[in-house]
Amino acid sequence: MWSIVLMGLAGLLVGGALSFRQQHKPLWTQISFYVLACMSLLAAYLLTLPGN
Repeated sequence: MWSIVLMGLAGLLVGGALSFRQQHKPLWTQISFYVLACMSLLAAYLLTLPGN
């Protein structure tokens, strides 16, 4: 259940990064959103491993 929520959050974060890119916002905001999306996907993967 939580892995699906985290994958959805990652999608929203990537969408936010793309939106910031279209708005010509600073590069660090885009990078931070992409990093948070990667961390969310990693957490979702780790939740799917056996033993959790």
